[in-house]
Amino acid sequence: KTFSGLALDDALAARKVEPRCAIYVVDLKTGDVAHWARLHGVVTELYDVVALPGVKKPMMIGFKSDEVRRVVSVADMAPLPKPATVQ
Repeated sequence: KTFSGLALDDALAARKVEPRCAIYVVDLKTGDVAHWARLHGVVTELYDVVALPGVKKPMMIGFKSDEVRRVVSVADMAPLPKPATVQ
């Protein structure tokens, strides 16, 4: 099942562009797109996208390959800052 019959269909047709599914990383200070990943094929569901504050080099490894056995990660032992409270 795919999305169809939306006002978006007409807007895309007017611009002569194909629909696409992607995840964009936007620099909130400048509004620039810092990184992006396009998802090819039929996307049946996108569950969640989250921000990882303080993470400098995020990566993802699979469990179906042997790669997971060779990755060693040493975390910085500094305590995390307390979140700001809303008043």
